[in-house]
Amino acid sequence: MKILIIEDEPELLNSICNYLGNDNFICETATNFHLAIEKISLYEYACIILDITLPGGSGLEILHELKKQQKADGVLIISAKNSLDDKLQGLKAGADDYLTKPFHLSELSARVEAIIRRKYFNGNDVITLNEISINISQKTVEINNTPIDLTKKEYELLLYFISNKNKVISKNAIAEHLWGDDMDLADSYDFIYTHIKNLRKKLLQANCTDYLKSIYGMGYKFDIH
Repeated sequence: MKILIIEDEPELLNSICNYLGNDNFICETATNFHLAIEKISLYEYACIILDITLPGGSGLEILHELKKQQKADGVLIISAKNSLDDKLQGLKAGADDYLTKPFHLSELSARVEAIIRRKYFNGNDVITLNEISINISQKTVEINNTPIDLTKKEYELLLYFISNKNKVISKNAIAEHLWGDDMDLADSYDFIYTHIKNLRKKLLQANCTDYLKSIYGMGYKFDIH
């Protein structure tokens, strides 16, 4: 899952990125108001970690902009302010949760995962789609109750396809979701084809139905019809 961390304190920003990166999140960053506005306008994120106090503007303005653009990104506010008014303003403006600095990174990660579960998977830890079962907390996959071994990218790819089942997803959208800012370094989308081919092979070897379809000139579709 791709998340955006909007925070201007370099040490805290690096700590959050390193911790969540180890939890299999793809982390993009914005260190000021204007860069944050640019990123939320261009990209979609599973969750946004948002500091209220930013150079160049307020995090509350970013919440209003998300609502104006009808974005569905989950939002977790982090702030040194511990007043009830700030918390209520943020939640009323559309934030999903609020965490006061200082905090434990393990709690931050748990809050982010809870927001994503509520937003995309109806609050469930385990997603079941026909013979496929994904445990989001443990990041494991079973086919017909038998575990299969997926790489980090293959797991993220499967989760992304299932959360967008029956929709045609472009190669560009897949690249943005799985690699974030790093996708700009790629010369082509051949690496996406390799990961999809390997994922499909492992699913078929586990006797999973062949849901993954290539839509010529458009992208891919996880077709469960």
